[in-house]
Amino acid sequence: MKFGLFYMVPCADWQSPVQRYQDTLEQIDLGDELGFDNAWFAELHFEPKFSTTPSPLMVAAAAAQRSKRIRLGVAVNLLPLHNPVRIAEDIATLDVLSNGRAEFGVGRGAMPAHFQGFNIPIQENRERFVEYLDFVIKAWTYEEFSFVGKYHSAQDLRVVPKPVQKPHPPIRIASNSADTFELVGNLGHHMFISPFVVPMPALREGVKVYRQTLAAGGHPVATGELSINKPIFIAGDAEEARTVPEASVENFFNVFLSGYDTPAMQRVVAANPRAKEAQARFKAMTFDDWRNDIAICGDPSQCIEKIEALHEDFQPSEIICFFNQGGLIEHSRVMDAMKLFASEVMPHFR
Repeated sequence: MKFGLFYMVPCADWQSPVQRYQDTLEQIDLGDELGFDNAWFAELHFEPKFSTTPSPLMVAAAAAQRSKRIRLGVAVNLLPLHNPVRIAEDIATLDVLSNGRAEFGVGRGAMPAHFQGFNIPIQENRERFVEYLDFVIKAWTYEEFSFVGKYHSAQDLRVVPKPVQKPHPPIRIASNSADTFELVGNLGHHMFISPFVVPMPALREGVKVYRQTLAAGGHPVATGELSINKPIFIAGDAEEARTVPEASVENFFNVFLSGYDTPAMQRVVAANPRAKEAQARFKAMTFDDWRNDIAICGDPSQCIEKIEALHEDFQPSEIICFFNQGGLIEHSRVMDAMKLFASEVMPHFR
């Protein structure tokens, strides 16, 4: 099993974005030394208390120049928000800068504020996503090509540089809804899932649909890698592992729920029963719910037990470790947790 690192880089009023980025890069340097396989950067916009990674590819490029082995990706590029030519060029450039270590994580996006900010109708997110992904793959695999789409067209286009990896960097798609699980299976790509975004019963059913669709489409199920993003905190003492992340996780909940207070999000909740259900679930969630049902949190033996159960349930190829959900855990404590996890937990699954 592979293990990755995940970063949103939230920044509280009293924190410095400069320091938060420096801490993040230092943690990736450490992850490179400790044997973590991937570092993943979210793309999120307009709310610094939730995230300050609007340009994750710039962070990945900076990490590429400091690291030697760890792979670098975006979890996820919000593909409908961007010009597909630019995305194809930028990911290929990251692959060149990292000498073939880029990972291309993509998603449709679902936050109304993002689409408002980029002046793109949110109702177009699925169509744009499918079209732009097709465009990017062609840009990487054809020396020159033409493309006629609903949202973007090009004539005799030559995108350079080409990626180092052939035919292109690995593609992973975030799946948070029933139709997306089937879509990813039909396309034959790898998949991201998150038990914070989607409840565990829905994830189990979604992964089942994904693997059935892979098989039905002639894609070997073994080629469909499954990455699960899990909040993680580990300490030598179980009580310390419980108490250290509590304030940070509560901060995450508060900031996340405040996003539902915007008029645009209220309209989504009013029109979409699934969004209304999600809001109610998040409002009712306690720290103990997070610790018991969502996170991998505890001493090394407890973390191993939880990952074993997760592996039995989903057979993931990768656990993506979100060591500082909420962004308030001290940098030194995050580094200590990474070291302990790498020395006491990761070897059990290698």
